Amino acid sequence: MIESGKYDDYPLWIVALSNLLSISIYGLGFFIMVRVNWIIAILYLIYIMILEYRILKNGCVNCYYRGKVCGFGKGIISSWLFKKGDISKFCSHKISWKDMIPDLLISLIPFITGIILIIIEFDYVILIVLVLLVFLTTGNGFIRRKLTCRYCGQKELGCPADKLFNKNKNVTNNA
Repeated sequence: MIESGKYDDYPLWIVALSNLLSISIYGLGFFIMVRVNWIIAILYLIYIMILEYRILKNGCVNCYYRGKVCGFGKGIISSWLFKKGDISKFCSHKISWKDMIPDLLISLIPFITGIILIIIEFDYVILIVLVLLVFLTTGNGFIRRKLTCRYCGQKELGCPADKLFNKNKNVTNNA
């Protein structure tokens, strides 16, 4: 841990937990989509891979954690695949809730699909998977708030997600 209470390299248990959560959400979504058909399930996985690629290529390359162990392990992966970017681009990038829609769809698409499947023909398995999906998706916020973003070195340099999610807190702190 660095002096300011931020990690230079995150402990591997945090990386494992945050990735296990994401993979579980992806797996539950895939399970629901397979119940529709395999082609839709494969398209869902391709969608996830495109979003992950986009993050690695456009965000992680410009992050403080590029080449380091961030809370998600993506800083290391990005350094294997792409050249180092410019950290000032990360800091100056602005995001809005509209920009979050593709990420929100990872859970929303299978959730809506699961609801439709239950309406068509009630199935306890789908119901349990939907409850787990909601639980894990809300757990994602807990992991980010308590384990990853809280100790992030990039946040001190400027993080558009922190500005979006903590807008009221940042206004209060700056006032």
